[in-house]
Amino acid sequence: MKIDPEDKHASLPRRWGVPLVVATGVAAASIAAVAVFGGQGTAAAKPVLAAGGGSPSSAATSPGPSPTRASSSGGTGSAPSSAPAPGGATVTSVATAPIDAGTVAKILSSCLGSDARRYHAVIGVRTPVASRDWDGTVIAVDSAGQYVQCETKGNRGTSQDVPPTFINNRLWGTGHIVEYFDSIGEPAGQGRYVSVGAGHYASGVAKITISYGDNPKEYPAVMAGGAFLYTAAFSTGASATHHFSAMPNPYVHAYNAAGKEIYNQEKDAELTGNHK
Repeated sequence: MKIDPEDKHASLPRRWGVPLVVATGVAAASIAAVAVFGGQGTAAAKPVLAAGGGSPSSAATSPGPSPTRASSSGGTGSAPSSAPAPGGATVTSVATAPIDAGTVAKILSSCLGSDARRYHAVIGVRTPVASRDWDGTVIAVDSAGQYVQCETKGNRGTSQDVPPTFINNRLWGTGHIVEYFDSIGEPAGQGRYVSVGAGHYASGVAKITISYGDNPKEYPAVMAGGAFLYTAAFSTGASATHHFSAMPNPYVHAYNAAGKEIYNQEKDAELTGNHK
């Protein structure tokens, strides 16, 4: 989690709903054991292209199992229309733009160094708006199912974790249906904020959506290669010093192929402490 320097005392679990059990950037060794579901994330794939509503318009392709594509069906609402959230924050956009393959290669090279050759990108998108430090995210995976998450600024990438594979098997929700990677947010100008979160999902998941705060509206996540990514721009209607405290928690929802919700982060007492 990246802390807004203008609001260092905000509660990360309360604000973001994805409590990272270990601070990023301080791991001494990588996690050796990684759960790989149904071979997802092990075959070569192109970065997913995301359309304006946050759903992929072109999912990763490979000779292996086809990754699930996010859908706007099932009452989740695909349009990035404004949705009010607690604390005065309003979702203004969940639109993403694809990062071309050449730029993705440069991002991974700057993020991973010599290890970049072992990884192929499954998701590479720009956020709805740019912050000072980043304007997108690339998720990549190697042949062993080890994921990395690189935040982007132009054609350069950085990882919040040391080593970048520290995100693997670190924070699973109840039932090992959804694994959480890094969740970050930063101001994006006066009265605006942008957030990004990502993770990994089990093979039984057909669709992942995100809701914010107490608002029931769900936005489809970008999904490819066993990974998912969500991003949103917010209008806080407040001064810069209140950006962080005004942000609602993101909650991950997972659905199976029949459209049944099989995971709801808001009801996951292991992560949130809520008992619903």
